Amino acid sequence: MNHASGPVELSVVIPAYNEELRLEPTLLQISDYLHEQPWSSEIIVVDDGSSDRTADLAREVLSNSSVPGRVLVNEQNRGKGYTVKRGMLESTGRLALFSDADLSTPIEHAKDFMAAIEAGADVAIGSRVAPGADIEVHQPFLRESAGRMFSVVQRAILGSGISDTQCGFKMFTREAVTAVFPHQRLERWAFDAELIYIALRLGLQVVEVPVRWCNSPDTKVSAFTDGMQMVTDLWKIRTMHRHLTPADR
Repeated sequence: MNHASGPVELSVVIPAYNEELRLEPTLLQISDYLHEQPWSSEIIVVDDGSSDRTADLAREVLSNSSVPGRVLVNEQNRGKGYTVKRGMLESTGRLALFSDADLSTPIEHAKDFMAAIEAGADVAIGSRVAPGADIEVHQPFLRESAGRMFSVVQRAILGSGISDTQCGFKMFTREAVTAVFPHQRLERWAFDAELIYIALRLGLQVVEVPVRWCNSPDTKVSAFTDGMQMVTDLWKIRTMHRHLTPADR
């Protein structure tokens, strides 16, 4: 299919910070996968103020891709939340997916997420604990335990009923992008929980899709320091957005 013409069906947004060592294979995998699909697509890399060659490398790879792509660069490091928000709001696809730069969740799951949206969901989020999920390489014990605890705490504070807010593979309809992301305020790690809370407050349908997942040993999240901040951020999320209703779409 000619991916260079017509309306874009799927935008894939990749937030990246100092990812020059693993970004190239990620972009090649995504590009090869999208090239084989019957629908049009685009790739957007958002460099979060990297100090290495992340942006230049992304431009080099995308310039040789059959799938249209572009690179956005934050002048300074703003955080993953801000970076994802920028990419999603600048995307043009009928559907928009953001995925971690390490492809912990394989890009091949995009079809499953599109199917979930075609079945009626407004937002489809990857889940590592939903029935059918497969964790090929687990996180270290303490990090995985902290993740489980965060999930329990976020359900208690936000009442979302979502079992896994933090998997970095989420797809939104265009309508959901324009409804949810303008309300997002957090710029760092707890933004995933914020997006889901906003979507639910707005009356959007959020579904969890089981994924195959492989832990990356090079994670930039500190289980203790960032984990404590994320719990604090949950209260901020509730305070900032509990007034939202479907009328605020």
